[in-house]
Amino acid sequence: MTEICRNLHRAAVATVLAATLGLAAAPLAMASDGAATVAAAPETVAASDLAAARSAVQTPSVLDQLGHFFARKGVPPNQPPGITAADEASAAAQAAPQLSGETVPVYTLDAGFVKGMAGAPVAKADFVASKVVAEDGRSASVWTVRAGSGWRVVNIASGSDETDYAARAASGGGGTAFREPQVNAWYVLRGGRVLPLDDEARRSVGTAGVGLAEYRTLVHQRYADKLPGSAYDRAGEGGGYRLGAAPEGKGSAAVPVLAAGGALGVTVLAGAGLAVRRRARA
Repeated sequence: MTEICRNLHRAAVATVLAATLGLAAAPLAMASDGAATVAAAPETVAASDLAAARSAVQTPSVLDQLGHFFARKGVPPNQPPGITAADEASAAAQAAPQLSGETVPVYTLDAGFVKGMAGAPVAKADFVASKVVAEDGRSASVWTVRAGSGWRVVNIASGSDETDYAARAASGGGGTAFREPQVNAWYVLRGGRVLPLDDEARRSVGTAGVGLAEYRTLVHQRYADKLPGSAYDRAGEGGGYRLGAAPEGKGSAAVPVLAAGGALGVTVLAGAGLAVRRRARA
């Protein structure tokens, strides 16, 4: 496994705009009756792939990295942890990380859907996440992506949003949980409606949610003018999108702006080695 890299910064998302939003601003594709074209259902991830991704997390080298992640409280190895090497080794052993709950695909708002491409799904599987819990109850989310014929761990993030929101969606009636990372919003697509799973999503679509066509109009209005070369991009604002009075500093540090590639692509992280990410909390 490659050495853990330093925390990814929000500024990295500006690069993702060029990499993942290679789209031309375009009006929403409209059906003959004037309604937005119906989106395809998000593609599922095979159970065998989820099992293989989960197995990648259970290797001795990854479990060792997780032990040190908990021991260092998410501080990367190129930064002083505030404890001695001996104390770190002892704390890593005591952490005894164990997998908890289901390994799940993580879906991210799809660029084709935002652009208005006919049949584009609202979200695509971006990576697979497994929740790991330390002996003292702290949790982390381990991200895996396909690497050739196998699976590779590319990120460890403190907390367990990815699996928690998937579980919340399943317990509330099923559907596909997905994220709109620009506003740190988590939704569930259920019965043709986009329903909120967190406070940011409630600010976005209300407590009752919106229909799929209305949500497509909403995200098109938000992001269609935030493409490479736009005034927004040139101003260096590519790190996120502020929704109303959303608090500063909340959410993940660096995530793909939109999933524009194939399933399980992780545009930011793939090829960047294993990253460590601490989630900022309001």
